[in-house]
Amino acid sequence: MVTPVSLGAWPTPLERAPRLAAALGLRELWIKRDDLVGLGGGGNKVRKLQYTCAEALEAGAHTLITTGAPQSNHARLTAAAAARLGLRCVLVLAGHEPPEWRGNLVLDSLAGAEVVWAGDESPTELAELEAKRHEGGHVIPFGGTTPSAVQAYVDCARELTAQEADFDRVVVAVGSGGTMAGLVCELGPERVYGIDVGAVADPHAAVAALLPTPPATLLIDQGQVGRGYAAFTEPVRDALKLAARTEGIFLDPTYTGRAMAGLIASCAANGLSRAGRVVFLHTGGLPGLFGHPDL
Repeated sequence: MVTPVSLGAWPTPLERAPRLAAALGLRELWIKRDDLVGLGGGGNKVRKLQYTCAEALEAGAHTLITTGAPQSNHARLTAAAAARLGLRCVLVLAGHEPPEWRGNLVLDSLAGAEVVWAGDESPTELAELEAKRHEGGHVIPFGGTTPSAVQAYVDCARELTAQEADFDRVVVAVGSGGTMAGLVCELGPERVYGIDVGAVADPHAAVAALLPTPPATLLIDQGQVGRGYAAFTEPVRDALKLAARTEGIFLDPTYTGRAMAGLIASCAANGLSRAGRVVFLHTGGLPGLFGHPDL
């Protein structure tokens, strides 16, 4: 296991959300603010990048290369981490270049990243080609999820229990699986409730593959995917408004918006409302809001 580099401000705050809790029928709701880590607009990818960047530096990297969707939070934060560490950055993004750059794309550019559009090709394969094209090129996988990066959310779980040990369940968005896997490693599968965002075909398999001993059951709600990862849904729109209008907290339409929509749906069905004290892990993504003018 590598020694992580320092890229954020720790611990991130843990805040009560009483008005949102009342709206959901929860006894207590807390929000773990991993959107406030300090680097590049914040988000859960910073914790992971502390490990993946350490691996890159240990391998002698000069250029960080990664993949993602056009509004990828991971891509934005990889660009920011590269700038912080004095490295070059290449982002291989899915699809074709949009007519106007918005949201995370603007920040990618500000941080000095080179953006390569995959078009109809595989971003993963193009990233490997870019690694060969650049001296000291090092590929960080989609979502920043590697076996060592799982430790980042073991760290977070320990940080959380040091702040408030007495909670019943953590609610978190599930993309590439590393964030939930780290939480499950430390807290156990029964205390972590994941909301699938549609980033991978089988989120249960993605999370289980990262665990040293996969549990018999993982709690993952797949009811918020809608028409797919990049699609915007009405439950997410409602969740964004509810969080903003009760607590002044802004979520993004892909990850935290879906996670909040899943929390709302579970409470409406008398699921998590029975859990007592719930922690919502805010994994960031605010800049992505500005990439969705249809909001």
